[in-house]
Amino acid sequence: MSHESAPAGAHHPPHSLPDLLAPGLDVVFVGFNPSLRAWRSGHYYANPTNAFYRLLHASGLTPRLLLPEEDGLLLGYGVGVTDLLAGHPSARADELPASQYKLARQGLLEKLETVSPRVVAFNGLGVYTHLYGERPPKLGLQDRHIGRSLVWVLPSSSGAANGLAGERRATWLALGELVRSPRGGW
Repeated sequence: MSHESAPAGAHHPPHSLPDLLAPGLDVVFVGFNPSLRAWRSGHYYANPTNAFYRLLHASGLTPRLLLPEEDGLLLGYGVGVTDLLAGHPSARADELPASQYKLARQGLLEKLETVSPRVVAFNGLGVYTHLYGERPPKLGLQDRHIGRSLVWVLPSSSGAANGLAGERRATWLALGELVRSPRGGW
């Protein structure tokens, strides 16, 4: 599927991290909130210990390994990115009060229903848990939808979650297979 993308080399202003969203994307990844490094650089998943771009490429969702500075190219590959608490950077997601996540819930759901990707992929079990108030029953495809979008849960790509590296890679590869499957198979 072809999508319009930001111009090559596009850069967000420092201390800003706008959503990378457009209607009709194949998959939108939802994280907790921007890291301080991502916020300062203006690029998603900018911490070198975060495996997001490596996993994205390994899963076949991008044709090559992208650098965080190339996040503007993601839309052209049918990939979007947003955060539950998009405007609240922190060093760790658990630094923010649970009440903020609860307040952000409705806005995130409305945003995702508006862009209606094929799949909404939660980058971390905790993101799903904060959104729905319960842990997902399993990794991977869930028995719920956001609008017409399928819901998928991944182990976090964060360097802090490296203990789940094997399970994480398998779940990302399975997501890539699902997203690349023909639409008629859904």
